[in-house]
Parts: sequence; C-alpha cells; structure tokens
Amino acid sequence: MDRKGVQKDLHSYSIYMDILCKGGKPWKAVKLFKEVKRKGFQLDVVVYNILIRAIGLSEGVDFSIRVFREMKELGINPTVVTYNTLIRLLCDCYRHKEALALLRTMARDGCHPTAISYHCFFASMEKPKQILAMFDDMIESGVRPSMDTYVMLLNKFGRWGFLRPVFMVWNRMEQLGCSPDAAAYNALIDALVDKGLIDMARKYDEEMLAKGLSPKPRKELGTKLLGGESADLLDSSSQSTIQTHNVPLV
Repeated sequence: MDRKGVQKDLHSYSIYMDILCKGGKPWKAVKLFKEVKRKGFQLDVVVYNILIRAIGLSEGVDFSIRVFREMKELGINPTVVTYNTLIRLLCDCYRHKEALALLRTMARDGCHPTAISYHCFFASMEKPKQILAMFDDMIESGVRPSMDTYVMLLNKFGRWGFLRPVFMVWNRMEQLGCSPDAAAYNALIDALVDKGLIDMARKYDEEMLAKGLSPKPRKELGTKLLGGESADLLDSSSQSTIQTHNVPLV
C-alpha cells in the first residue's frame, strides 16, 4: 500500500492489528495502535476490542482493564465482543470472581451474555460442581447453549473420567430439544469407552449410525470404516506396512 501510495485508513490498521494479534505478535499490534493514535484517526470500538486483546496478551489483563476504562471515558460504547474479550483474559488468569462481576454488568451497557461468554469460564474452571453450577446459571439467565457448549463440556468431563456430569449435560441437551451432532456423540462414546462401558458405548454408536452420523473408528467397538474395513484390520494392515519398510514404531 505504501509503495502504491494507497492511503491506509482505520479499517486497514484494525485488520493488520488483528492479524498480528492472532499471529502471536500482540506487542506489535499494540505498537501499531500507538501509530494509529499519532495519526489522529477517529477511534472506534473495533480497534479498541483488538487493542484490549493484544495488550492483555502482551502486558496482562490489568492493562486491558485500563484500556477498557479509557475507551468508555472517550464515549465509545463497549460491545459483547469487548466484554467477552475481557472475560476470557480474566478467566485465563483464573480470576473468575472478577470475570463473573463483569458478566453481571454487561446488561447495563445493553450487552447480553452469549454462549461464548460462558465458554470462557468452562474452559478454565477445574471443578465439575463449579462448572455445572455455571452451566445452570447460563440456562437460567436465558442464554441458550450451542452445540459447541455441549461438546466442550462432554469432552472436558470425559477427559476427567466423570461420567455423572457427562450424562447430566447429555440429558440437559435432550431436555432443551437439541439434537446431538457427530461431535457430541463421539465425545460421549469416548467417555464410555475410556471407562470400559463397551456395551453402552456400542448402543450410542449404533444410535449414531441410525441417524446417518459418522462415528469414529474404534477398535473396542469393531467400528466399520468406509469401505467396510474394521478398525482392527486397518491397524493390522498399517503395522504390517510399517514393519515391511523397517520403520520403527513410536
């Protein structure tokens, strides 16, 4: 753009700042924002949202909170993205009480929490009871879980080996009239297989197939792959090929 003499506007800077932030160079995005201010651009909530994320990653969430306050003092109204960014930064630092307080104040600015707002909590919380309480709070406050919400919780509880919360989430999904997708089924089946509940896992595997969804190949269930080969046969064939070519198994 510089070589062609194309004038950069605030939108150009915002896009490049976002690229730098997502590319693992948030400090460069902060530096670019300072250039934006020097050039006297009329700042908007989009560029501030990116700055809040960038400065939080590079210098810490307390600096993000300062930028948030500065933005409001300038008369720039925060959006749901602004709040979700701050909530995520706080949750990443396990400052859940502050994040929860921020969640409660969103409505005052005309911003209503979304499923993503709650995902920030679910991703960082480490106690099943705490997560389930937050999940109940989410539903009671009128925020409808997305399929990503269910899959996130099923995977998390499944990795921890807690089947009771897995089924609590699964049952709540059905109660709310949400039909599980392939990712949700696979998360449930993985949890059951890990606990050695093969018969129950097979039941859900068959239910999944009956709905036209594709299960993961699993040796434990003898799941058929595309083309009719079993997972066991594939593993055997793969190992033979590896041994034939004298490649060590890792």
